[in-house]
Amino acid sequence: MSLTRNIIANYLGQGWTALMGLAFIPVYIRYLGVETWGLVGFMSLLQAWFTLLDLGLSPTLSREMARFQSGSSSAQAIRDLLRSLELIYGAIALAVMGVVWMAAPWIAANWLSAVNLSVASVSQAISIMGLVLAARMSEQVYRGSIQGLQRQVWLNGIQSVLATLRWAGAVGILAWVDASIEAFFLWQGVVSLLSVFILARQTYRYLPSGERPARFDKTAISGIARFAGGMAVTTLLALLLTQVDKLLLSRLVSLENFGYYALAASVASALGFLVTPVSTAVFPRLTELVSRSENMALVATYHRASQWLAAAVIPMALVMATLAEPILLAWTGNLQLAQNTAPLLALLALGTMFNGLMHVPYMLQLAYGWTGFTVKVNAVAVLIIVPAVLWAVPRFGAIGAAWAWLALNVGYVFISMHFMHQKLVPHEKWRWYRDSVLIPLIAGGFVALILRYGVPMPQNRWAMAMVVGGIALTIAIAVMLSVPASRGFLLQQIKFFRESRQNG
Repeated sequence: MSLTRNIIANYLGQGWTALMGLAFIPVYIRYLGVETWGLVGFMSLLQAWFTLLDLGLSPTLSREMARFQSGSSSAQAIRDLLRSLELIYGAIALAVMGVVWMAAPWIAANWLSAVNLSVASVSQAISIMGLVLAARMSEQVYRGSIQGLQRQVWLNGIQSVLATLRWAGAVGILAWVDASIEAFFLWQGVVSLLSVFILARQTYRYLPSGERPARFDKTAISGIARFAGGMAVTTLLALLLTQVDKLLLSRLVSLENFGYYALAASVASALGFLVTPVSTAVFPRLTELVSRSENMALVATYHRASQWLAAAVIPMALVMATLAEPILLAWTGNLQLAQNTAPLLALLALGTMFNGLMHVPYMLQLAYGWTGFTVKVNAVAVLIIVPAVLWAVPRFGAIGAAWAWLALNVGYVFISMHFMHQKLVPHEKWRWYRDSVLIPLIAGGFVALILRYGVPMPQNRWAMAMVVGGIALTIAIAVMLSVPASRGFLLQQIKFFRESRQNG
């Protein structure tokens, strides 16, 4: 399958998914309130922590599907592996649902600090979260399979449809059925169960028939145990690094203030939809090239993907950081909401940008099956970030956690990536730093600061949105022209446009 085609499909599909996930947040807050929206943020937090129970199996399955594509295993072996993981995931999903249901009363009474919501209402909402979390966990086994098989065009198409049903449908539920958080979560659960059915059916359609029906195979599980174990430890440490701020905040600040942080984190996380399309498309390709020892093609693919990722994520992150308040005000129309959320968004967006820049190097590590490095680096980072957050949050509140997140990811890029390149691609380190980090960041940052303080911001929301859009486009062009991969593409499109006008 074409890498470029998969990347484009991922951007279109995941871009639409991001749009659906963000576009209706002001509507949800209008119906539910900021405090109640904090419960949605808490569900996202639980979903992140429950990925620990994935045990590294989902990315491992994606890798094995990619290896199957290159002829490394038989159809029967890959079907047995899939069936084995289905049964494991099913058991974990049921356990998740039961644990959340049993813990809901305690969490509502002792962990979350609600003011306007009753303990009973919060407890019931958390109980329903268990269904949503279990279904979303079950989705991962099939989503990872389809990504590894490089059938990402279809996957993005169906995910766009499901995202529209999930988020736009929730507006209909709140407007015409029941404007309660319980109804919101029930709808999320229904759509998630539908997703599991559709993704499972299509996964088996893509796989060739085996010699016999698929069955649980201990040998298949033991064959991936080492890689999956490394991924599980990596996931644990990554969660501590990326979610400890939210976990502590959910306990240390009011549910309303946690709602502001959750809103900022939701907007900043939209950058992930610019990162994931590249990393999910390039991982199977890098895995194939490593398996075939095609080193020249591997290096070329690595740099091309890294540069396109920089061209995608850096402009939007800089726009969020420099225009956080105008963006939030134009989007929500709520000045207080924008003012309380903007400082958090600026810092979280920059931290997420640096985190995103490491994804292609991380995919290269996984392609080589080298999980030990990330485990060691994350272990050291946990020893630093957890005490930092514990110290900063009680003194400075949510903004302290946001600063810790930014500092962590800056350190990652400029320290850990140095050692990673030294091990795997020692002659490509400075090229990566130059073309995928420093030059696009300097070019985009320079233009962003000039436009932020040189262009007056109108008071009208729609006019404000137009000005922000114009600034974003200018920054994007500046960054694309500074990155070799995107510069060639952009200049080619400009040349084509001029020739078309001359011929017309």
